[in-house]
Amino acid sequence: MNDWDYDGGLGLRQPAVGAQRLSNTEAVRLLAGVDYGRVVFTLGALPAIRPVNHLLDEGRIIIRTRLTSAISTALRSRDDAVVAYEADSFDPQTRTGWSVVATGRTYTITDPPEVLRYEQLLHPWVNQADTVIAIEPTIISGFRITAPGP
Repeated sequence: MNDWDYDGGLGLRQPAVGAQRLSNTEAVRLLAGVDYGRVVFTLGALPAIRPVNHLLDEGRIIIRTRLTSAISTALRSRDDAVVAYEADSFDPQTRTGWSVVATGRTYTITDPPEVLRYEQLLHPWVNQADTVIAIEPTIISGFRITAPGP
């Protein structure tokens, strides 16, 4: 299955009027242009969502968290956990914006120089982070909502 067969759950096989599917290049560019999003993972066999800040580096989505947090606990309980990461930007005044969903496998970064580098580049908004997690996206999809025509 290629990324045109699966839209990341966005329901874009037939986009609604005013919604345009993003190219992978544009979706990655938009994702890299924002500092925060939501990671969706499985916790106790149920879906869980947590807001986090991120950065894009070498095609990976990097987040920092605490070793004891729900995200870390869930992702370390299985090697190669599959997660979704969603980021967006919407303007309620103009009713325009975009949303990107990246789906892929995660792993904990443990290489000390790499961990130090991400500690210097990415500062979580809440809590003290001691764990660096990478998401390797295999599917990236998104859409843009444009202003209604005249």
